[in-house]
Amino acid sequence: MAETYDIGLGNTDLETRKQADSDFVSFWDTQAKNLSWFSSWDKTLDWKPPFARWFVGGTINASFNTLDVHQGAKSEKTAIFWEGENGESRVISYGELFLKVKKFSNVLKSLDVKKGDRITIYLPMVPELIIAMLACARIGATHTVVFSGFSSTSIKDRIYDSKSEIIITADGGFRRGKIVELKNVIDDAITDLDFVKHVIVLERTKTPITLTLKDKLWSDLMDIASDVCDAEPLPSDHPLYILYTSGTTGKPKGVLHGTGGYLTHLYSTFKWAFDIKDSDVFFCTADIGWVTGHSYVAYAPFLHGATQVMYEGAPDFPDASRMWDILQKYGVTIFYTTPTALRMFMKFGDDIPNSFDLSTLRLLGTVGEPINPEVWRWYFKTIGKEKCPIIDTWWQTETGGMLISPLPGLETIPLKPGSGTLPIPGVNISVVDENGEDVLPNTKGYLVVKNPWPGMLLTLWGDDEKYQKVYWSKYTNCYYPGDYAKKDHDGYLWLLGRADDVLKVAGHRIGTAELESCIVSHGDVAESAVCGVPDELKGEVVIAFVVLKHNVTTPNDDLEKQLLTKIRNDVGAIATPKQICFVSKLPKTRSGKIMRRLLKSIANNEKIGDTSTLEDGAAVSEVQSVFDDISKSLKKN
Repeated sequence: MAETYDIGLGNTDLETRKQADSDFVSFWDTQAKNLSWFSSWDKTLDWKPPFARWFVGGTINASFNTLDVHQGAKSEKTAIFWEGENGESRVISYGELFLKVKKFSNVLKSLDVKKGDRITIYLPMVPELIIAMLACARIGATHTVVFSGFSSTSIKDRIYDSKSEIIITADGGFRRGKIVELKNVIDDAITDLDFVKHVIVLERTKTPITLTLKDKLWSDLMDIASDVCDAEPLPSDHPLYILYTSGTTGKPKGVLHGTGGYLTHLYSTFKWAFDIKDSDVFFCTADIGWVTGHSYVAYAPFLHGATQVMYEGAPDFPDASRMWDILQKYGVTIFYTTPTALRMFMKFGDDIPNSFDLSTLRLLGTVGEPINPEVWRWYFKTIGKEKCPIIDTWWQTETGGMLISPLPGLETIPLKPGSGTLPIPGVNISVVDENGEDVLPNTKGYLVVKNPWPGMLLTLWGDDEKYQKVYWSKYTNCYYPGDYAKKDHDGYLWLLGRADDVLKVAGHRIGTAELESCIVSHGDVAESAVCGVPDELKGEVVIAFVVLKHNVTTPNDDLEKQLLTKIRNDVGAIATPKQICFVSKLPKTRSGKIMRRLLKSIANNEKIGDTSTLEDGAAVSEVQSVFDDISKSLKKN
């Protein structure tokens, strides 16, 4: 039985779940009334599977709900504490943000941007990124933000698919002390895209750039823009943004999100999960290029008039103390980050975070992937000092916002390290077998969502057929996210990784997430990634890459034997790796996720492909070298 931690904020609201369970449509109807609408809706939900339209007939605006509603009472309140990687900092109030968004809205209008036009944004993590997004929302343009680490080829694909006629970028951005020349990347991307009319360039790094006839400087346009711009009333299902998610193969999928339903979902989950107070300082480490940055940086905090920290650079630059320094400097009360980042911080030991005053923290959260129990406990004890609830959230680009999470702002329930606990109210989630039947408690199965929810994607941009096939074809009228999970006797959900991210050893399917979590639970291990190598006899054999904590001496045969024994005992003999490889680092994206795709490509002697989001190329070189040694060893055996 998993251990539990009875820690919470004292909230008890038994009625909310009862209302949600009895009638989820009426429940979300009530939640939507927390927002400011220009006109009310005629119908709460129009559900023609797999397409859902929420609050039909209602008109709303995301920019109005994040800015206009706070003017007067919160005009002077800090909206953003911005921390640049190079030590710069800015403090932006709600009044100042409101003014800048209205001015940039008029900039877009001056370039003939119309309601429904798509605008691609390729900026570093600076306040102007949020300003550009909220300005698009204000006038009804649909933004598509591209992570500032993507290559010109990746950006070109997204610009071409969305047919964006306006690009917003910067001369450059700072990353690990170096300048990433963003404008040059855009120039390469749009070389033969004649439909691109204008490129707006923010001068962030003051890097010399060449301006073409299409280029216009952000500062020049803002200097002459009016600061009067009313928010456009928009239909509830008006497309707010397209966010491309590449998945494992094929061209990127353009996930399309609407406005009214999406905002309702964000307002509710941010309040329930983070128990937000007017005095809080919220810090989500996600880059806005990813959905977490859209939902819980660019929109949800501002819906509540919250103060948040926004950080430009790498979490461990110039050293491993950077995050804790930021928490201390701004008196952060709520910290929301990834398990991958936490494993990296763990590697450096407890002395660094313990040297900072983290006493302002009252709530911790994780997002992006399941958090293994060992990391959960470290986060709880070392960072939260055993007084902060941890919300382990599960959701996707496609879901818009959280679907599974503890909700300290709504209810206090025991926490179990490694479990996301319960679905949010108004969402019916089950774990089923291949036939769609609910599995027994603690039995591995497929996660499914059995009813529509307000934050769900409208469709895939320009491809309704693919939307139907990818998400709704496996089970009738059920959304299938592609994840393994199990539900325990208390109804708590445990995410077990991607259903397509499995190894097939001697006919047995082994989840990589389950195996990696087992390895990381060893006290000397900081990180792990596993993949399969083709084997004539077994189909695949498992190779495990292991990063040890900084204070562990050079690995020895005894440590390897301990890990092998642990895997046999905890997962099963069939999961025993053919080889355990100790490396100093794993290949990761700049957002901190392990690039398992690269491990698979190297293991199968395939072309590595696009590595533009790779944080450190040396990690790939090290993995490649170790794999070469493994291949020789396997051939000998």
